[in-house]
Amino acid sequence: MSEFLFDNGAAWFSVPALIGTLFFAIRIVLALVGLDFDDGGDAGDGGFGDAGDPSVEEGIDHAESTSVFKFLSIQTITAFAMGFGWGGLLGLRTFGLGVPESVGVGAVLGVVFAWFVVWCFSMIYALESSGNISIRDAMHTEGTVSSSVAPGGTGRVRLTIGDRQRAFTAITEGETLPAGTRVRVTKVNSNQTVTVVRA
Repeated sequence: MSEFLFDNGAAWFSVPALIGTLFFAIRIVLALVGLDFDDGGDAGDGGFGDAGDPSVEEGIDHAESTSVFKFLSIQTITAFAMGFGWGGLLGLRTFGLGVPESVGVGAVLGVVFAWFVVWCFSMIYALESSGNISIRDAMHTEGTVSSSVAPGGTGRVRLTIGDRQRAFTAITEGETLPAGTRVRVTKVNSNQTVTVVRA
């Protein structure tokens, strides 16, 4: 197996393939347990300004776009690494191509993988951000911490408003709230954060 993956130039493809696949698998696992989207920006982050306040909407839209860009950048780099690595390895080992030709195959497959990931997450983002929900609707709702919230700092929480799950930047004035903690919103702040306590 090591000869297949690393000999005769194969390492140029197997290393990004393995790293990209491992990182992508970790992101999928985190998404399944509700901890994804946070270090790269949440696809549903905070962008729920009051429809009656254009200035609020403008500021939130900018923050939301930035977080989505960061998130998709991480995903597209990971997807390209996977596509490039496995595509190049396929060309080199399965079709008997040389390294330069395999680089071309890997680059094409990497672009396809990256495009597919951007498309998938754009669809998810569009579904999450549809509908007008004011951050003030978060008052007294309950949810789960997705990124630890410590006094004096900010974290992330996912709240269910109506039949939709939304993500917000959160602060707390009490104890540190680790990921997975059930919380309740006690205050909606003017800087588009919510104050939460343990539910």
